[in-house]
Amino acid sequence: MTELDRADVALLEAVQRNNRLTSEELAKIVNLSPTACQRRLKRLRAEGVIEADVSIVSPRAVGRPVSMIVLVSLERERADIVDRFKQAIRNTREVMIGYYVTGDADFILVVTARDMEDYEQFTRRFFYENPDIKGFKTMVVMDRVKAGFAFPIDV
Repeated sequence: MTELDRADVALLEAVQRNNRLTSEELAKIVNLSPTACQRRLKRLRAEGVIEADVSIVSPRAVGRPVSMIVLVSLERERADIVDRFKQAIRNTREVMIGYYVTGDADFILVVTARDMEDYEQFTRRFFYENPDIKGFKTMVVMDRVKAGFAFPIDV
């Protein structure tokens, strides 16, 4: 695990809220020079602390206003089946988030669709045609209350 000092934490908190801040804006927030901020960001990216710089897009604006949370159970929990399903998740654009979990289901997915008909087509292709799937339960999202990837960071 990477050692983070107070300046790193302040920098990470700032870029998690807005990754488009300029070096000068970050410098004011973190109380470092713009060059020092850029150097730290470069190190944090190189060390994998910052995995990616992304934008959160409005689902409605891009024609995908329907979201579902799907609990997936595999037929058998063997390493090759789990690995194959993880790869299917990674290769499927409609799956926004995928978690391999403990408990009543093996995976939890967040899936996006244009409408319910689009989601039905997805389920036929992704679940029904996969013999490794024992079953799945869908919960339709009624309202996206919060969307983000900001982690609370403690020093």
